[in-house]
Amino acid sequence: MRDNSKENVASNLLWRLFERFGAQGVTFVVSIILARILEPDIYGIIALVTIFTSIMQVFVDSGLGNALIQKKEADDLDFSTVFYFNIIFCLLLYIILFCVAPWISVFYDMPQLTWVFRILSLTIVISGLKNVQQAYVSRNMLFKKFFFATIGGTVGASIIGVYMAYHGFGVWALVAQTLFNTSVDTIILWVTVRWRPKRCFSLERLKTLFSYGWKLLVAKLIDTVYEDVRSLIIGKKYSSVDLALYNRGKQFPQLAIININSSLDSVLFSAMSMEQDDIERIRNMTSKAIKLTSYIITPIMVGLAICAKSIVSVVLTDKWLGCVIYMRIFCVASAIVPITLANLNAIKAIGRSDIYLKLEMVRKIVNTVSLLVFMWFGVKAIAFSYLLNCFINLLINSYPNKRILNYGYLNQIKDLFPAVIISLIMGIITNGIYLFDLPDICTLMIQIPLGIIVYTLLSIIFKIEGFGYLYNLVTKKI
Repeated sequence: MRDNSKENVASNLLWRLFERFGAQGVTFVVSIILARILEPDIYGIIALVTIFTSIMQVFVDSGLGNALIQKKEADDLDFSTVFYFNIIFCLLLYIILFCVAPWISVFYDMPQLTWVFRILSLTIVISGLKNVQQAYVSRNMLFKKFFFATIGGTVGASIIGVYMAYHGFGVWALVAQTLFNTSVDTIILWVTVRWRPKRCFSLERLKTLFSYGWKLLVAKLIDTVYEDVRSLIIGKKYSSVDLALYNRGKQFPQLAIININSSLDSVLFSAMSMEQDDIERIRNMTSKAIKLTSYIITPIMVGLAICAKSIVSVVLTDKWLGCVIYMRIFCVASAIVPITLANLNAIKAIGRSDIYLKLEMVRKIVNTVSLLVFMWFGVKAIAFSYLLNCFINLLINSYPNKRILNYGYLNQIKDLFPAVIISLIMGIITNGIYLFDLPDICTLMIQIPLGIIVYTLLSIIFKIEGFGYLYNLVTKKI
């Protein structure tokens, strides 16, 4: 019997947040060190390889991981079937990537890309070994396991990455860092999670799981390909330096957004799936998720947008100042994404993967038209098209829940409004520090604590509900 009590959901959410922020915090610090050692064009090469591996990574899950979590009664036969299928499928994917590597290298006119691509693609095979373990952890709300696995891999990989970069290994420092991280993460997860595959396989079970999962697979594939198309266009039409600056601009806002998104996505989907027959309960969970994520994300994005130039200059040095405009654009866009995610989780949890797929197809048709129009006007225009699409996606993804959950646009705006208003007030106040024309480091040292104090005081004065959720969540855990 899976435990879906409020206390267990809150505890698992905190462990997931600790894991994501702990790992990304270490990765962020290390990326700053590496950015000071390595040149932007090296990051451009890795960015190109990562685009292709991230697309293949979608196939590693095949939607089957989510199917295992969502299924009411999943047993060892289900888990073992998906495990063996994933292993074979990942090996086939790697063989394909190995063979096409030279063609990709020629297309982008980067001879060094071939073996970088072949070695880094091994992460696909490694990920295939842990995919079912991850589904088991998520289904049984054992997110504490992720914390130790992720932190172990991240810390070790960081040490290796910095050591190799300092000793002149260039792009291979980033390759080794990624491979080590994925390998150790997988090993620790296998050691700490009790589930082991049994000697059984059922084609019928695979078909049943795939009937739900294939729609999520196609939707995720469309989304991943579309998101990466921007980087592919920049890498081909413009330059690897432009691509590095574009991706670096995404890094700061996504440090926060990816951590919170992945934490809420995994925990809430598992929790909602347990309550899939109780629509009112799912509606309340969706509302609370939006209030909590908007309360956390909005002030962070406002603060990052205001401090962007100072942060880049102090942290990355002036050679990365070209990424400031992208950082500000992605801050605005990132503030919208968690709301979209909360709506989609509700749709997935009640088993409507068909609606999920339809939404993805509509979004991408609209978004593709936008990209095709903007791509001819430079990299900045491509970034602005992403921002425009985030607003469009929010409207599209929220629409079905007006009928399914009786939770429409006006209800969601009402839940968002308090956090947005006090975040803007906080932003106006902290932006005033620039009037004193202080050095960047001094400005940041004043703005950050001032922003936290102002936001907290406003939350208490106006009795913001998101603050109450967060406060109770943390104090109960302590």
